[in-house]
Amino acid sequence: MLNWGVEMKTYKISVILCLFVTLLGCATGSYILTGESRPAISPDMVKIYLEPSSQYETIGIVEASSEVGFSSQAAQDRTISELKAQAAKIGANGVLFLDSGDKTGEIVGLFSGGVFYAGMGETKTAKGKAIFVIRE
Repeated sequence: MLNWGVEMKTYKISVILCLFVTLLGCATGSYILTGESRPAISPDMVKIYLEPSSQYETIGIVEASSEVGFSSQAAQDRTISELKAQAAKIGANGVLFLDSGDKTGEIVGLFSGGVFYAGMGETKTAKGKAIFVIRE
């Protein structure tokens, strides 16, 4: 005999966990165009710079963030990848890294089956100049 109540609860929990893991694996980003854009390139062609190269043009400002979830390092990696993706959209072949940080204190939660599940959220953030490197 099947117990539909238990099966339905298990199904709900599975769906909630899948949604939660999906949300944690995402990074978001944006750019502000301050110079002249170039044709988009692959994010794999974008290099991160800690110091400015000898000759470059500034195309814009890029920002990115990612929820920490299970690993702080994985969130930072997703954030850097998103910085590169945003820079690639406007044709920058480099990102001059400006700043990174953590945002904490946001409560992340969901309501299911009469129960509210919550925890403190942590987000990794990064900001950089989208640049076109002419000479390193």
